[in-house]
Formats: sequence, C-alpha cells, structure tokens
Amino acid sequence: MTLRNKILLSVLLSQTAFAGFTVNAASLEAAQKIESNTNRASAQSQQSINNSAEKTLSYKADIEQLQEQVKNLEVYRNHLAALVDNQKQEVTSIDQQIEEIKQTRQGVVPLMYQMIDGLKQIVANDKPIRLKQREQRIEKLDNMMAVANISDAEKYRRILEAYQIEMDYGIKLGLYQDQISLNDQQQIEVDVVYLGRVSLIARSLSGKQYWSWDVASKQWQAIDNPNTSELDKAYAMASKQAAPSLIILPVSLTIAQQ
Repeated sequence: MTLRNKILLSVLLSQTAFAGFTVNAASLEAAQKIESNTNRASAQSQQSINNSAEKTLSYKADIEQLQEQVKNLEVYRNHLAALVDNQKQEVTSIDQQIEEIKQTRQGVVPLMYQMIDGLKQIVANDKPIRLKQREQRIEKLDNMMAVANISDAEKYRRILEAYQIEMDYGIKLGLYQDQISLNDQQQIEVDVVYLGRVSLIARSLSGKQYWSWDVASKQWQAIDNPNTSELDKAYAMASKQAAPSLIILPVSLTIAQQ
C-alpha cells in the first residue's frame, strides 16, 4: 500500500470514527430529550393524578355530607309528618270540644237563670239579714245576664259567689246597721246582729230597746225582759270588741225548723 493510500485510509477511518461519534452524540442528546420529556410528562401525569385524587376525596366528603343531610332531612320530614298528624288529631279534638262547649253553653245559660231564681226564693223565704244588700246583689246578677262583654264563665262565677255569700250568712256572727219596720208602720234605725240563721236581733241606737225577728209572723217583736249583758256581749263580739265566748241569744226559728 502506498503512502497516499495509507493517508487516505487514515483520513477515511478518522471521518468514520467522527461520524460515528457524532451519531452517538446525537442519539444520546435525543435520548436525554426523550427522557426529559418522559419525566416531565410523568410529573404532569402524577400531578394530574394527585389533583384527581384530591378532587375524588373532596367529592367523597361532599357526598358523605350530602348523605348525612339527606338522613337529617328524612328524620325532619318524619318529625314534621308526626306533627301534622298530631295537629290533625288536635284539630279534631278541638272541633269536638267546641261542639261540646256549644252544647254545654246551651245548658249552662238556662241553669244560670234557674240559679238566680233560686237566690230570689232563698232571700224571699229567709230572715231579713242584710236584705237590701242581698236584693241589690240579685238585681245586679239579673242585669249582668244581658251584658254581652261578660263571658258566661264570669257570669257563672259571680252567681256561685252569691251562693257562697248566702251560705256564709248561715254560719257567721255579723253586725250591720239598718232600718226596721215596727208594726208595718214605724221605721227606726237599729244595729242588727245575727248568729247564722239561728238568731236575729235588733238594738236601738240608744242601746235601750231590743227586738227579735219572729219567723212565724215575719215581724220584729220586742224582747221582754232582755238579758242585756248577753245581748251586748253578742254585739261586742260581732264588732270584734270582745273575744269569742259562749253567749245566750233569743232563737229566731219556728217549731218545724227546730
């Protein structure tokens, strides 16, 4: 081989080696780019996966919260349904009560008139204890029945109160001032003391004359030879000027009542 050929061969080998090196370098750079792109794509994919996982967890939490709200709403709906059913029952009960009240009212109003008539009979047949006051009370009850702005319950209460007062007259010791008629003509001012419905005594304001109510004649009759000390004791006790004690009083009762 000639020198020229050797030189050409050497140059050719050098160029081939350089070309191979260039090719290897280019392949390495391309591989690095591919790896870099792969890593970037992998990172982006991982980030997308992470984002999707976070969204999935968030959606799962939202779903669980919504499911809890649905359960609460179901409980509340059942509660409202129970309330509605109860209210329907109450409405039915109230309607029944209203109907019963109407029927009761229809029966109570006539009863109240009967009770007032009963009071009138009691006062008319009773001893004249606080007669004017009792008659005025009954008159007020009569007038009250036609007053629209007084409820039936209040009217009934006042009538019962009047009956209670009438009962108290039968058990209490009382004193009041009044005018009495003697022999259906003479009117005199007196102090009247009563012990229930057992005894009814009148004393002149001077304290010198005494009368007792006679049930049979329905008149005041003078007390003959009065035991003034006992009678005055009764007046003192009634006016709370003396302590309660045993007293002897004329009895204003008929034989039939005894």
